[in-house]
Amino acid sequence: MSAAAGQHPLNRLHPLRTLWIDAVWPVLKPVWRRLSRLLAVVTGFGWAVLGASAVAWLLGERFGWQEFTALALVGVVLLVLAMPFMLGRSAYAISLGLANTHVVVGDRAVGSVTVTNPSAHTMLPARIELPVGAGLAAFHLPRLAPGAEHDDLFTIPTQRRTVLSVGPVRSVRGDALGLFRRVIEWTPAEDLFVHPRTVHLDGSSSGFLRDLEGLPTSDLSNDDVSFHALREYLPGDDLRNVHWRSSARTGTIMVRQFEETRRSHLAIALSRNPLDYSPSTMTADAAALPTGIDEFELAVSVCGSLGLQALTEEKQLTVLAQEQVLPTRTGKRLLDGLSAIEPGGSRADIVQLARQTGVRVPNASVVVLVFGSTVEPGRIRSAASHLPSGVRVIAVRCEVGAALSRRSIAATTVLTVGRLPDLPFGMRRVNE
Repeated sequence: MSAAAGQHPLNRLHPLRTLWIDAVWPVLKPVWRRLSRLLAVVTGFGWAVLGASAVAWLLGERFGWQEFTALALVGVVLLVLAMPFMLGRSAYAISLGLANTHVVVGDRAVGSVTVTNPSAHTMLPARIELPVGAGLAAFHLPRLAPGAEHDDLFTIPTQRRTVLSVGPVRSVRGDALGLFRRVIEWTPAEDLFVHPRTVHLDGSSSGFLRDLEGLPTSDLSNDDVSFHALREYLPGDDLRNVHWRSSARTGTIMVRQFEETRRSHLAIALSRNPLDYSPSTMTADAAALPTGIDEFELAVSVCGSLGLQALTEEKQLTVLAQEQVLPTRTGKRLLDGLSAIEPGGSRADIVQLARQTGVRVPNASVVVLVFGSTVEPGRIRSAASHLPSGVRVIAVRCEVGAALSRRSIAATTVLTVGRLPDLPFGMRRVNE
């Protein structure tokens, strides 16, 4: 048996494959791209009419049914008459503008779409579409003379905290029957951040952070601001800490021993586990609730309010939501991160969240656990036990419509908040 006879069939096809890739496809590729763009303008309804016309023509020719032949001709005529609506080139200059890309829940976002005809020819009427999140806004673009401009203003209601993708703006040309549809995108999409509602915490309600400034711990250090005691010199000690009077009196070199002090560092742990919130509020319509928000939305607002106050006081801040660590460099970035956060995506409960917080932020001076009404006292106690000793733990239990209350579970202060405006007064009660 010859070598050629024993060659694998795929190997024999290799030269043909090389010829296709190197010679044929580079020539056909531009043709294929143009053909793909042409075929893309045919809508599903257009393909259905084309297919029905072909089937009717075949039946009419096969069985001599003139009715089917006439039906096929009608379909072809409709397609031919619709084609001229696709002819011509669009040369619009379109811009999308949002008055503000960061708004608060309940505020309306205002924007505009400006269309200009920069060409020397009159533009035919068209349809302008603007995707907004899962919705779609449509504007009628009238006939535009050369150099003419047309503005359309729009408002976006913001009933819920979210991040909306606005755009891209696209022009649509097509026939009245919807057989063809030519879409051209003109602008990139823009993000609209709908921030949660927040409240300002005045000085008396934010004192739980100031009170921790410089709080001594049980850890000893060789260099800090809180003097603790004297001890004998050890090799490697800083000579600047030598207490010369005691050394002269005892005949032994003595150095100062200091206590480490804990700097104010607020860690906020927001639970995203749906099981930590009441199912009735997680599924109810927001407008039907007493305050217009559900438990999770209230928890997000509490988290944002506490975080903004810490940043205002220039304290260190870390915000965690199970596996997510939110940006906290500025208040705006914190609220942007809270705009996108959603319940679900994690099975970690409040106990596991506290354990993660202790690992990620071991130097926190205050840890605030934020969760819903279904978390039991035993789980709160267990969660606090997983945090480092010496850390002040505050648990904020969010229950829509509940009266403001404060109680203690072991060394943990538990604050129940039913309305966001109650938070400043509740934080003042934390320090009582």
